[in-house]
Amino acid sequence: VQLQASGGGLVQPGGSLRLSCAASGSIFSINGMGWYRQAPGKQRELVATITSSGSTNYANSVKGRFTISTNNAKNTVSLQMNALKPEDTAVYYCNAAIRNYVGSRYENYWGQGTQVTVSS
Repeated sequence: VQLQASGGGLVQPGGSLRLSCAASGSIFSINGMGWYRQAPGKQRELVATITSSGSTNYANSVKGRFTISTNNAKNTVSLQMNALKPEDTAVYYCNAAIRNYVGSRYENYWGQGTQVTVSS
């Protein structure tokens, strides 16, 4: 299984970016997907998650600014980021809980990370 993230870049404060992540490989079902981020010198933290039924959860710091969504048919998860702040600067990682085949357990997979830099 591979998670391929894209969409990072440099944006000015107040700007927007959209991250996308596509899961491919041996996938029977996906229980949930999400985005995490890690800033220099800090631990990786949860940004947003979404379950297979569409329930979402956001870090307090991004509520009202970020929106997570999925396309279950395409095994993708996206993160629309608006009103970006310098403190949003980090490497963003996508995550998915994937069952590879019938009867297997859900395994946790990570994408390679994409850099988001918010700076004037």
